[in-house]
Amino acid sequence: MLKILFSPSEGKKSGGCEEKKELLGSNKAREEILNAYMNILNTHNEEEISKLFGFKKFTDCKPYICNLFSSPVMCAIERYQGVAYDYLEFDSLHEKAQEYLKKNTIIFSNLYGPLLGGDTIANYKVQQGNSIGTFAPDKFYSERFTYQLDLFLAKDDILDLRAGYYDKFYKVTKPYTTLKFLKDGKVVSHWAKAYRGLVLREIAKHNINSMAEFMALEIEGLNVKEIQVIKNKTEIIYNIVN
Repeated sequence: MLKILFSPSEGKKSGGCEEKKELLGSNKAREEILNAYMNILNTHNEEEISKLFGFKKFTDCKPYICNLFSSPVMCAIERYQGVAYDYLEFDSLHEKAQEYLKKNTIIFSNLYGPLLGGDTIANYKVQQGNSIGTFAPDKFYSERFTYQLDLFLAKDDILDLRAGYYDKFYKVTKPYTTLKFLKDGKVVSHWAKAYRGLVLREIAKHNINSMAEFMALEIEGLNVKEIQVIKNKTEIIYNIVN
C-alpha cells in the first residue's frame, strides 16, 4: 500500500461531531505532552498562551482555548485549513477518495504528532517550532514514535509530501519518494504547498496503491522533468506547465 506523509496547517476548523478514538501509535504515548499543553491553558496566563499559539493579541487566542479531552473532535484531514488543504478540497471528493485519505495519509501535528487522516482531534493551536512546556514536539515524537512508525510503514511504499521542518518528527530510513516543483526553472516554495495538495487529491481520486501506480499517474499541469536517486531517497522533479 502507499502511505503519504503530510504537513499540518496553522489554520484549523472549529467544532466537530466525530467520536473519540485511539490515535495512531496510542493515546497513552501522547499523555505527557497533551497534559503539558493543558497545563499552560489552565494557568490563564495570557502572555504564555499567546506565545504558545503564536499570536500577538490574546483575543486571537480565545477560539483555541478549550479542553482537549472534552472538546468536540474532527478527523485530522478535515480539521486543518491552509493552502495545501484548500487545494486538496477534501469536502468535494467522493466518499471512497475521502476514506482513502483517512486511512493512508499521515499528518505530523505540532501537538498530537503523527496522525492518520481519519484520527479525530480537538481544535488546538501550537505555532510551528514552539515548545510545549518543557517538551519540544519534534524531539518528543521522534523519540517516542520512530520505532512505531517504522513498524507501521514496514510493508508500505512511502511518498513524503511534508515540508522540510517535519522531517524532524520522523526520519524515513527505508526507500521513499519526495517531490520538487519548478516554475520557469526555479524551485517554488510557498506554492509548493498548493501542488502537494493537488497531488494528494489526485492520488486519492485514483486510489493509488503503490509508487509504481503513482509514477504512471498523469497530473494536469505537471510534467516530470527528471528523477534523482540519492541513497534511500527518490526525488521526482516536476515542471509546472500551467
